[in-house]
Amino acid sequence: MRLSKARIEPLGDEVISPELAAYLRQRAASPLILAIHRTLAHDPATMDAFLAWGGHILSRDNGLPPRQREMVILRTGFLCKSGYEWAQHIRMGAREGLTEPEIAAIKIGADDPIWSDADRALLRMTDELHTDQFISDGVWTQLKAHFDTRAIFIAIMAAGQYTTVSMFLNSVGVQLDEGQVLDPDLADLP
Repeated sequence: MRLSKARIEPLGDEVISPELAAYLRQRAASPLILAIHRTLAHDPATMDAFLAWGGHILSRDNGLPPRQREMVILRTGFLCKSGYEWAQHIRMGAREGLTEPEIAAIKIGADDPIWSDADRALLRMTDELHTDQFISDGVWTQLKAHFDTRAIFIAIMAAGQYTTVSMFLNSVGVQLDEGQVLDPDLADLP
């Protein structure tokens, strides 16, 4: 976490209308309203656009298997030093089939021997997009060996989306939701 407290406080239950609460629960497919949603609720138009695009990235109908989507999201969150993003998506990644050793290996990246060639290609892609905003010919060839065009589109878009989300979370100071624990590798507090 980059900040020990929020720069923009999430809206509390006393401010969120019952209609907005129902909308958030439905859009997020969760009975809980997360801190990220409570913070975005300051600007309903931005929140709505964010939830629509994010919903597509997180859907099971976008061409990239959910387990591998979560690998891209977690690697992006880790590279962006987003404690909130990491805490949210380690749970989601586990639900999508990532094992504890794989989640730990995401921090190391593509060089960890745990990965299949397809997984390694996605992690290399994520690293290149993070450092250079471009996928090299070598990594592109590796991706094409394992994924169709649609899956590659979503992998690229997921890396970009979660870079944006991480920048927002880090800069606004969205704090962990109740029950979450900050990964010590992402504890950047002064």
